[in-house]
Amino acid sequence: RSAALIRRCTAQRWRPRGMKHARIAKYLRLRHVRTSGWLITDGMSWRSHGRNNTELVDALKRNGIVKSATVEEAMKAIDRGHYVNTTPYLDAPQSLGMGATISAPHMHAYCLEILKDHLTPGKSVLDVGHGSGYLTAVMAYMVADTGKSVGVEHINELQVQSVLNIKSDRVASSLKSKGCIDLFLGDGRAGCSNAGPFDAIHVGAASQFIPKKFIEQLKPGRKGRDLIRCRRTADEIVVIRLDPGGRLVIPVGPEGMNQTLTVVDKLKDSSIKKKEVMSVVYVPLTSKSHQCNKHL
Repeated sequence: RSAALIRRCTAQRWRPRGMKHARIAKYLRLRHVRTSGWLITDGMSWRSHGRNNTELVDALKRNGIVKSATVEEAMKAIDRGHYVNTTPYLDAPQSLGMGATISAPHMHAYCLEILKDHLTPGKSVLDVGHGSGYLTAVMAYMVADTGKSVGVEHINELQVQSVLNIKSDRVASSLKSKGCIDLFLGDGRAGCSNAGPFDAIHVGAASQFIPKKFIEQLKPGRKGRDLIRCRRTADEIVVIRLDPGGRLVIPVGPEGMNQTLTVVDKLKDSSIKKKEVMSVVYVPLTSKSHQCNKHL
């Protein structure tokens, strides 16, 4: 019933008025954040729905969530309808079965905006808990044609379905044929060291702490040199630049409780810098047995 209420409220652009309505809104949102990727700090974000993929992304842009042209283009290129069976353009998390969900579109948009400078052509990215394969495909579009988007998922049924989803999506299927998408079956808590290190890592489930393996698999920042020739004098000038290290975005906090979307940057001396961005509640980053037992 709460899902139906949310759909009706979003369709009517309902806003809470007074304490009673505020409590109802809080209840509805908290009921759904537990399923994955529901932002609880921004009242506009969960109203960014559409009748099709283009309308959905336009709504995210209108509400100030999608801000950059690169994120807008990528989200419009990869149609969410290929990855969600029911109400794919509703701005709410959707069940994928096996105790897993696909995050709400506004959460995908927020994470893409956070990572966009690390998702340029030629970069490598890891999507932990790729589920339907949707976000893996969006990030592949952003790093193509010379980059790679790697997804890792520990539920075999979801892994198989994600491959079928990408095959059904003409754009994503083309990216996979170019070698821009790799999907692996495995425990995402260990990352994917064989394909690393990565310029960006996205984690689609909440951990009680930041796993050390994710930090280890981020590329460190480094100094680079560019040789510039002066047109007038033909002199050559060496310019020192600092290439940024990898960036991790991960929800941190206990299962079923309020969590914090955290951004971790790896610096050139391999130290890290952390920043807490917003309050969220995601499903836990856990073992296959724990997830399947909860589903049963």
